[in-house]
Amino acid sequence: MFPLRDRIPSERPPVMTLILIGINLFVFYQFNIQGVLGIEEIFARYALIPGEFDFSHPFASITPLVTSTFLHGNLIHLISNMWALWLFGDNVEDRMGPLRFLLFYLISGMAAGISHIYVNPASLIPTVGASGAIAGVMGAYFILYPRAMVLTLIPVFIFPWFVDIPAFVYLGFWLLTQIMGATLSLAGGAVQIAFWAHVGGFAAGVLLHRLFLQDSTAA
Repeated sequence: MFPLRDRIPSERPPVMTLILIGINLFVFYQFNIQGVLGIEEIFARYALIPGEFDFSHPFASITPLVTSTFLHGNLIHLISNMWALWLFGDNVEDRMGPLRFLLFYLISGMAAGISHIYVNPASLIPTVGASGAIAGVMGAYFILYPRAMVLTLIPVFIFPWFVDIPAFVYLGFWLLTQIMGATLSLAGGAVQIAFWAHVGGFAAGVLLHRLFLQDSTAA
């Protein structure tokens, strides 16, 4: 299933959502004009590597929890994340305001990274991507707009099927697939996606979003 748009227009321009998308695009461009050695150095310095995370120096170690969320491995990775951020971020930003939304986004990304580290403490594989932070945005949307309709593309063999799905169904199904993938990773399955980061980010969004709202009334 691929979400195309939701049915709730934002009340104000999603300034911070656009800024975050712009930063991710700019970083991806700068990242890809580096040579192979430059890319390896960027990953070594700014990606999240669980086995190198030092909990005895949390302030120094906080850097990769943030910087890794602005790195992407390829164009498809970038586009899929930015599309999800655009789709769900504008309405959540509406409820929080731009600065609170930025703080919520960064904290969700950090929570996602910590979840990944907790499950994979010895891993030396660099982890990058905004999906953990965006999962936090999706978690907030799940609570704030459960009845919002999401226009979704569902391929049926070679035929596209366009259907409106309630947000709580679409996001609930998405979360279920992440939990299944996370469970597979615990069972020793070969996975290349940080599923536990997604689950941790979503949980952070569900649990923490009310701390950042400008009002306490859920839609």
